[in-house]
Amino acid sequence: MTTRDSQPAAIELVALTKRYGPGAAAVDTIDLHVEGGSYCCLLGPSGCGKSTTLRMIAGHESVTSGDILLAGKNITDLPAAARGTAMMFQSFALFPHLSAVDNVAFSLKMRGVARGERRARAQELLERVAMGHLAERKPGELSGGQQQRVALARALITRPRALLLDEPLSALDPFLRIQMRAELRRWQQELGLTFIHVTHSQEEAMALADRMVVMNHGAIEQVGTPWEIYNRPASEFVARFMGGHNIIDTGEGKVAVRCDRVQILADSSPRDATQASIPIVVTDVEYQGTHVLLGLQQQGKTLTTHATAEFSAMVPEAAFVDAPFNVGQPGVMQWRPEQAHRLAA
Repeated sequence: MTTRDSQPAAIELVALTKRYGPGAAAVDTIDLHVEGGSYCCLLGPSGCGKSTTLRMIAGHESVTSGDILLAGKNITDLPAAARGTAMMFQSFALFPHLSAVDNVAFSLKMRGVARGERRARAQELLERVAMGHLAERKPGELSGGQQQRVALARALITRPRALLLDEPLSALDPFLRIQMRAELRRWQQELGLTFIHVTHSQEEAMALADRMVVMNHGAIEQVGTPWEIYNRPASEFVARFMGGHNIIDTGEGKVAVRCDRVQILADSSPRDATQASIPIVVTDVEYQGTHVLLGLQQQGKTLTTHATAEFSAMVPEAAFVDAPFNVGQPGVMQWRPEQAHRLAA
């Protein structure tokens, strides 16, 4: 497959803003540079502005102010079909009465491309996504994963320079979701296109992205590699949203410590004076296969039968079997000072 330009196309957002009325902005003056040929995930809770940002890049949502640049060209006011981007929707939105090959070829039909040429190009793309043998089947005769492959081929038929994906895996069952995200990553690397992928799944973003963009209330909280976001969250929001972290108030600010980096000791166990520690009570025990997840609450707080865990600890299965903990059992949570990442105020 050849794209409009052999060079990967970078995307840049400059003070991009979207307002629907006099209230708070849905997207509030964000700046973002996405390297050409990279896989970027926009991540955040519902209502954070990630899908609105994607729709503005695609041209499906007007921009209140700011600019969108693709490969250095300002595309802010161009119609969607003239931007050099393609959109892959959450619902796949395939025409139920058309075959897979005709679904893929449909946009070329609208552009007046001859039937033989458009079907040949569509068939080529279906072969690329391992769907060539099912080209004449209609969407109702295909599985969810097969429909997604057709939707991907349809998005690529216009030879875009950037592919925009709006929660493309959320409609799939968990097993297929894992399989399809591996295929998305492989296709992105083979095609060399810039992918911008919106998701609310932290696991999905970390598995796919070269670059993660965590959003909150229309603003960007942090941009970084999956390793940077997970190990060095910029704020308490990022640490809590990503999960797997304990937020600890040291009296001189807050720090994040990964749940797999803390150690839980029984009250009778000897202490390591070089480590920081908090007295805790176990409030929950969940077996999760490779590890046991302990819910913990700081001692001295008001404890109830259904106490909400303030902290968590991931204890390796073998370690838990050797020294199990029960709900209501007191102990100590400790961690090495170098494992604590200081959060912005």
